[in-house]
Amino acid sequence: MKKALGIDIGGTKILYGVVNDAGEIVSDVKKTSTPKKADEIFSTLKNIIAEHYNEIDVVGLSSAGAVNLENTRVLSSTPNLPDGYNQIDFSTLCDKKVYVENDANCACAAEYKNGAGKGFNTVLMITIGTGIGGGVISNGVLFRGSRGNALEVGSMKIFADKRQKCTCGRYDCWESYASGTGLKNCAITGAREYLEFKASIYKDKSPEEITTYDITDGIQKEDAYSIKVFNQWMEYMFVGLVSLTDIFNPDCIVISGGMCSFVDVEGLEQRINAESVVTDVKVRRATTGNNAGMIGAGVLALG
Repeated sequence: MKKALGIDIGGTKILYGVVNDAGEIVSDVKKTSTPKKADEIFSTLKNIIAEHYNEIDVVGLSSAGAVNLENTRVLSSTPNLPDGYNQIDFSTLCDKKVYVENDANCACAAEYKNGAGKGFNTVLMITIGTGIGGGVISNGVLFRGSRGNALEVGSMKIFADKRQKCTCGRYDCWESYASGTGLKNCAITGAREYLEFKASIYKDKSPEEITTYDITDGIQKEDAYSIKVFNQWMEYMFVGLVSLTDIFNPDCIVISGGMCSFVDVEGLEQRINAESVVTDVKVRRATTGNNAGMIGAGVLALG
């Protein structure tokens, strides 16, 4: 069985370990801090590869940002990584195959191979954190689009009348409503518009002071305002997912990311299947956790 060194490059840490072609981690998982300069990142990656060189066949890298069709460079600027990062040719790291892919695509591959999407034919992966990322694998093949930039689902517009500005500078992107940032935006809007806020446990806070943690805690305390905010957030989640279901016709949607534990996957599944015009879909919560990027990078590198 062939093995890959899977490396997940994040803004603050680099996570790595050896992965086999079944998507199983077969070594200790290690981590190190992400250097602040691009050349130092390159040197760190070379050292990590040298550490495992004799036990691997290929190297897989997971990174934020759009990746070129050759899977050798990250093309787009990535706000949490240093200047010059998108100039790195990762294929020069060693004489073995080095394969780099977007982190959301890697997470999708991990869940498809050995996670919540295992056993399904077409898996749509949605990663919900500060923003929203996505990936699709069908019949074992990752959908990348004409230039490798497909599935920027967080940028999908859900309104046409400029209701809310997104952090990207455009208006009404899905992630400005249904991400972690979106939940905060729902809380701010709700504090200004919902009558329930007047009796809320947060009524003495200004709208901008209310956090996502306040909302999730308020739900546990049966705060009517918090529940209404959360339900609106879930409505926005549904709007995007039912559209994507109609477009891609997956048999499984996997929800991952920092906000996935708050998502009502059972409720989403019921609503999507009631309103979608394609065949029914299963909605699952991701199982590979923080190792998803590392596992997926290894699986994709092994091909």
